Amino acid sequence: MNRTATPLAGAALVVALSVALTACGGGTSNQKGGASGSFDKDATVSIGSLYEPQNLDNTGGGGQGVTEALNGNVYEGLFKLTDQGKVEKLLAESYTVSPDGLTYTFKLRDGVKFHSGRTLDSADVKYSIEKVTGESSQSARKSSFEAVKSIATPDPRTVEVTLKTKSISFVYNLSYVWIIDAEAKNLKTSEDGTGPYKLDRWNRGSALSLDRYAGYWGSPAQNKKVVFRYYKDATALNNALLTNAVDVVTSEQSPDALDQFKNNPAYKVNSGDSTTKLLLAFNDRVKPFNDVKVRKAVSSAIDNKKLLESVWGGYGKLIGSMVPPTDPWYEDLTGVNPYDPALAKKQLAEAGYPDGFDLTLDTPNYDPHPTAATFIKSQLAKVGINVKINVITPDEWYTKVYQNHDFSATLQEHVNDRDIVWYGNPDFYWGYDNKQVTQWVEQAEQSDTTARQTELLKKVNRRIAQDAASDWLYLYPQIVVASSKLSGYPLNGLNSQFYAYDIKKS
Repeated sequence: MNRTATPLAGAALVVALSVALTACGGGTSNQKGGASGSFDKDATVSIGSLYEPQNLDNTGGGGQGVTEALNGNVYEGLFKLTDQGKVEKLLAESYTVSPDGLTYTFKLRDGVKFHSGRTLDSADVKYSIEKVTGESSQSARKSSFEAVKSIATPDPRTVEVTLKTKSISFVYNLSYVWIIDAEAKNLKTSEDGTGPYKLDRWNRGSALSLDRYAGYWGSPAQNKKVVFRYYKDATALNNALLTNAVDVVTSEQSPDALDQFKNNPAYKVNSGDSTTKLLLAFNDRVKPFNDVKVRKAVSSAIDNKKLLESVWGGYGKLIGSMVPPTDPWYEDLTGVNPYDPALAKKQLAEAGYPDGFDLTLDTPNYDPHPTAATFIKSQLAKVGINVKINVITPDEWYTKVYQNHDFSATLQEHVNDRDIVWYGNPDFYWGYDNKQVTQWVEQAEQSDTTARQTELLKKVNRRIAQDAASDWLYLYPQIVVASSKLSGYPLNGLNSQFYAYDIKKS
């Protein structure tokens, strides 16, 4: 299977809608990959990827490629989401929360400098949060900050954020906000972050290189230079690894090619945890998908297990809802809408479509979407649904589907963890509108404890599955293939991030 860049992740929806993933096979996903021993501190690490950024602004539709290359490497947040999904302080030295849970006071680390040489101060933090929440922002996490009422900067190292309502996820959500120099310009083609690397150059269509930043406030990167090299398909990417043009592949997309690496001591194949879901998303606002029986019928007419096997072989996982196993509120709901063509026909008849109907499926033009669309077309034909596949570019998808909601059904991958909350937003592109679910999501966010939050979001998980709000086709595997000379690379790729600063090359 060949696959090219996707529009969703971190910056736009991973819209890519952003944040990049759960147990998909055996592997040591809680440890950093590779060998150990002596290494070259001045090494250049070449990283092979299919996800070139569309631009370098994670609020400007940069896609998951910009998250992969720049998040944590060039830009940092007040907090960091580790490869194991934990939230740790980064640019925030400390923070306190008021007794009513509405005011967060952050103390910034002292002496942190942007790559331009300016010293980080509270005004930059205020600017960065407001950049995410601004009217023109395409950030997938924009709606996560609707609770923000005001941001104050009483002194250069103090930021006070006051919320309208309690938000148990607020600190977690801040890990997605890049802290950017408020005076920086041209952020779609340049950068000014605080990370361990600064941008060297970006040759569009080819490579993006990063240099170790000598003025970094923390521990220096374990290598001198990182080059993200971009390829159009999985075959070219694998050939680059075999010929030593790259040292590591961030996410293997051709399972058929793995044997050549598994049986070669020069390489290591790592199976980590993913949060990327492939969705058949319905427009729940319009006929026929405003009828839950139609949505359930379509879901039961598609053999997701067979689709997963055809695309990924023995890798990946079926989940039955939006929640991957790494999220605290995961439950196996694959049995709610089982593969059962006879049941699908019965539900279609009950909904008033005994002879099926015609359907246009808007399909992004990069794999696995065209492959999945063809499979779905053949499956739905068996229950009388005639599918016309409309192949569109990522930009067309963003405008037509995400912004204008001009579709009946679409395929899309969502890379974020903890993104079930979007089903509580009736204005989201798929238009699912269940008042009880919206209430549960709001109550979960205002919970005093994580136990209560988990309890409520499990209810959401079950309800959206019962309503077949979408058809969650499968969860991607996260397969990192690397040279045996490398160690310290991330294995899980949560939300498409790929921290390069711990990579050691012998």
